[in-house]
Amino acid sequence: MVHGGECIQGTVRVDSAKNAVLPILAAAILTEEKVLIRDCPRLRDVDAMAGMLKMLGCECAWQQDGSLSIESSALHNWEMPDDISKEIRSSIFLLGPILGRLRRATVSYPGGCEIGIRPIDLHLKGLRALGVRITDDEGILYCDGRNMHPGDVYLDYPSVGATENVMMAAVLLDGVTYIHNAAREPEIEDLQQFMNLMGGRVRGAGTQLIEIQGVKKLHGAAFTPMPDRIAAGTLLCAAAITGGEITLQNVRTWDMIPISAKLAEMGCRLYDEEDTMHLIAPRRLSTFSEMQTQPHPGFPTDMQAQMMAVSCLARGTSVIVENVFESRFGHVSDLNRMGARIRVNGRMAVVQGVERLVGKRVCARDLRGGAALVLAGLAAEGETIVENVHLIDRGYAALENTLKKLGARIERAALK
Repeated sequence: MVHGGECIQGTVRVDSAKNAVLPILAAAILTEEKVLIRDCPRLRDVDAMAGMLKMLGCECAWQQDGSLSIESSALHNWEMPDDISKEIRSSIFLLGPILGRLRRATVSYPGGCEIGIRPIDLHLKGLRALGVRITDDEGILYCDGRNMHPGDVYLDYPSVGATENVMMAAVLLDGVTYIHNAAREPEIEDLQQFMNLMGGRVRGAGTQLIEIQGVKKLHGAAFTPMPDRIAAGTLLCAAAITGGEITLQNVRTWDMIPISAKLAEMGCRLYDEEDTMHLIAPRRLSTFSEMQTQPHPGFPTDMQAQMMAVSCLARGTSVIVENVFESRFGHVSDLNRMGARIRVNGRMAVVQGVERLVGKRVCARDLRGGAALVLAGLAAEGETIVENVHLIDRGYAALENTLKKLGARIERAALK
């Protein structure tokens, strides 16, 4: 329940990135020794991944300082539980490391937010290039990696998940594997750093060509994942849409350039200093001319919904083109119910800014779309009730508490 009209202002520390932590947790099973993930966010998806690791035979335990320890010497099960696999898409990250350790894996098609088709064919094609035999029996994938070998993997599209899966599958193979047309997201660089800290020999992450020199074994390590650039961008948008002022600590400012550039185009003033970012919003935002989501280093699709919410109250007309997922405009109908003026034609949305939004009862249909509805509620007149907040919990640790510390009037309540 969001009571709009309050400016978001104050200082907040950004958590570690969901999209970095999940593949790192999967990669932890590549060693039999203990791994410690420091500053691990308590997200719904992280808890689900930890639960999946336990079912595979690993020991996972939260520490008092917020770290998560994983010890997988007893890893024995290569069958990923069907119910959890269908809950979160990140379950597919376990395919590569399980094959790397046990040379066998069984998994059902993954679930997650309904934002598009998101086929896993690139994951499977990459693993087949490493010699994995994969059969599909009514939605259950049986993977035989007894004849795995290094190789050249070409990705038809720079898929983040497929790039990470092949990296993890290849790190224990004898020889050199190359990933061509690899995704370039900073979370992939984070995975490379973690694997190399464990004794891996991976280079090239952040470019279109990644080289994995296989090693015989990996050892334990303690690692702190990168800050969450999407959570940071969402908080910047919260200040922007309410005409507020915010300081973010624990950010990598160079990762934020696509987001900060658009907010600056809308009239926000932004200042960077080492790992700190400061935003001052104008009384009313201007529009950006056009925003197109692209693979990194383009504008991230995970920020499209939040920027759309901000543009609803900007002066003028904005054009948003969604190039990554074909069904990522699920939040539009609810924003329009709140008084926004958005027209969608295929992958393009035209947003004509309005003077005000009005609180309504709305429903999150996916993680980032849900966050966008919360942002709209912060600036709307009256009360906005956002249902399905469990989807928002997949990527934000108690978002309502963070916003409350920054001046929002927001509460979590049971559905009536």
